[in-house]
Amino acid sequence: MLKCPTCGKTVEWKDNPSRPFCSERCKLIDFSRWANEEYLVPGQKIDSVEIGEQPHNGEANGETDEKS
Repeated sequence: MLKCPTCGKTVEWKDNPSRPFCSERCKLIDFSRWANEEYLVPGQKIDSVEIGEQPHNGEANGETDEKS
């Protein structure tokens, strides 16, 4: 038996469609926390402006979308 990561209630693993959560409600609460960036994965912070400046569609290696 495990504990639900959201509420701490004991969870039956076998035949539980919401596992590792105890219910769909706890599953959605956890998803909402990720979506609202309450949980973060450790790593280097990236400036959103830098992301916009990155080359796209093969531009990094000199290719373009235009056909000759």
